Amino acid sequence: MRRSILSALFAACALTGIASAAPAAPGYYIQDNDYLGPGGSDIQSVIPLLNRDNVNLLALTVTVGDDWENAESAHLRRFLEIAKQTQIPVADGATLPLVNTVAATRLREKQYGTIPWKGAWGGLGSIDKTPATQPALGKMPDGTAHMAVDPLPAAMVLIKAVHDHPHQVTIIAAGPLTNLALAIRLDPTFAATAKQLVFMGGLLDSSMMSVTGNADFASDFNMIADPEAAHIALTAPWASITCVGNVSNDIMMTHELMNRIAEKKTPVTEYLQKFYAPLPLWDELTSAIAVEPDLVTKSVDAYMDINTAPGMDYGHAHVWPEATAPKGMGLQKVKLVQSVDTKRFINEFVAQAQNAMGTH
Repeated sequence: MRRSILSALFAACALTGIASAAPAAPGYYIQDNDYLGPGGSDIQSVIPLLNRDNVNLLALTVTVGDDWENAESAHLRRFLEIAKQTQIPVADGATLPLVNTVAATRLREKQYGTIPWKGAWGGLGSIDKTPATQPALGKMPDGTAHMAVDPLPAAMVLIKAVHDHPHQVTIIAAGPLTNLALAIRLDPTFAATAKQLVFMGGLLDSSMMSVTGNADFASDFNMIADPEAAHIALTAPWASITCVGNVSNDIMMTHELMNRIAEKKTPVTEYLQKFYAPLPLWDELTSAIAVEPDLVTKSVDAYMDINTAPGMDYGHAHVWPEATAPKGMGLQKVKLVQSVDTKRFINEFVAQAQNAMGTH
């Protein structure tokens, strides 16, 4: 029955006009993200994937997280219009986490302390007036997007992509993992049919990081926003999982770096400079590592899971060596990135930002 349902869904997908990528491309990619805009790490994460001979970007899929999903989609599509990259499909996805709610998060803050960054549910401010569901789209400071949204939901775009190109599609997840969990629940073969998962999140020792550094940067938002989705995604049978966690806090978008990018004047660099945000290059680094894994200079393998039990540890990542990892719980081995070639990454990102313009 499941196979016949999925076959019917795939047949319906074919009618929507989602183009398969040219077979000559050596690598297929989909990025799933919570594209807070304008500018910033979320939108900028697309840049390492543009105009590259070794990247066939099948789609960009959107999930609630740093902002409400409808605003993220609008900002992303507006950026693609500015960059003349509207050939890349954008698929809207989850508007709420699987289980977590505004009300539950509001209560959790009262019980266990303030969550520094709440994304769509209050940002760095208060959650008190946050609506329970996605509000109507407001005015966009970067302009109105006219590019159409893909007719398929994000989870189905993800499923279709891996079945169109079995064991060839890298899934880059730089936001909460809600869309991936939905895809896994719709199609239990989804993860195993992909090539690999590269995700941003899974911060370790975050309690000490919040004391000695920036508490916002230590909050591991992608995991705590939807812990149940993270657990589902990270215990699925991927062939390979790479975690870009703590290391992603170490490289900042500075004024100096933005000035380097702006030395070449294009609509993209002018957009980036206008909406400059002094934040770590979390998602940009994740995209770059997915495309160029040899940027990683040090890593360690471990088993990882995300705590879904109610309490102060809700949404926190835990890792184990093989000798002490819980057995029979579906835990997967994860490559934890510990250091990268920062100079090379920065130099390449500058060049990529300066040459991000498409021809469409």
